[in-house]
Amino acid sequence: MSKKVFVGMSGGVDSSAAAALLVEQGYDVTGVYMKNWSEDLPGMHCPWAEDVADAKRVAVGLDIDFRVFDFQKEYKQNVVDYMIREYQAGRTPNPDIMCNQEVKFKIFLEASLAAGADYIATGHYARVAHESSSSAKLLRARDDNKDQTYFLYRVTSEALSKTIFPLGDFTKAEVREMAKERGLWTASKKESMGICFVGQVGIREFLSEYVKTAPGNIIDQQTGSVVGKHDGAIFYTLGQRHGLNVGGGLPYYVVGKDMEKNEVYVSRSIDNESLWRKELRLADIHWINQAPHKDRNVQVRLRHRGALFDAKIDGDIVQLSASERAVAAGQSAVIYDGDECLGGGIVKTD
Repeated sequence: MSKKVFVGMSGGVDSSAAAALLVEQGYDVTGVYMKNWSEDLPGMHCPWAEDVADAKRVAVGLDIDFRVFDFQKEYKQNVVDYMIREYQAGRTPNPDIMCNQEVKFKIFLEASLAAGADYIATGHYARVAHESSSSAKLLRARDDNKDQTYFLYRVTSEALSKTIFPLGDFTKAEVREMAKERGLWTASKKESMGICFVGQVGIREFLSEYVKTAPGNIIDQQTGSVVGKHDGAIFYTLGQRHGLNVGGGLPYYVVGKDMEKNEVYVSRSIDNESLWRKELRLADIHWINQAPHKDRNVQVRLRHRGALFDAKIDGDIVQLSASERAVAAGQSAVIYDGDECLGGGIVKTD
């Protein structure tokens, strides 16, 4: 009997191609649209209805069952509320990482298994090495430019053991081509670059609907003089250069902020010590399997598509081989050993 796989179908080309590949590989496939968000915001239309229609068209073309799982309550509590709290605290969170941890590879997995699935699958660019019925390793995708393990580092080994990533050995160009060859409805659909499952919404616009903000001073860190005004310290992050509206002379960079005082601190010096860090302290550390030994040479990625830095890790301290610019509290430091993603943690303030 064929293994049952519930594949998360977002209405995009990647998840559509993943579903098609699973069918061709002989799995008993059910497509599932995760309804995580459906609220329109002023001037911003949530495309969920269009996305679910696209996903359903692909499922009909593939002759597979199709379902909609409603996770809006859980998504709001575990992803949106978390993101808002982090920004209010002056940190820079990544909602896509939390969405994977709490929604796709937790409640979607649980709901799928309860409905009779043997595995779940998604259109992520990543690979899994299944070691047993309850453990697995997370490996980087073949297409390094599209590799999404940075967003998956908080998924558990047990969840990965029940997961298939059909696109892990393909490039984005190859996926587009196979979608066209198979006549998939979404073959030419553009990628969504907005907030996870919310659509083409910028973080500033999204936060403005949920957080009360007030104008405040932009202060030169060296001189203490007010050099401009901002519309809410919550909107600014370490290293930011654009959007400051501080004219004249060399550009300013955000080097800090005080949420209680609603002040943003800037400097014209790219070498400002507040902008550079070689040692990082992590919180909420998650290891997919075992923590690496403190003498083990590892690599650290601090942003999706960011460079891999050689590093050592000892407990909650990461020692980078070279200083890195604009590492903000709240973002994730993801730890690798070659192709294997070991886990990581949330960067704390000094």
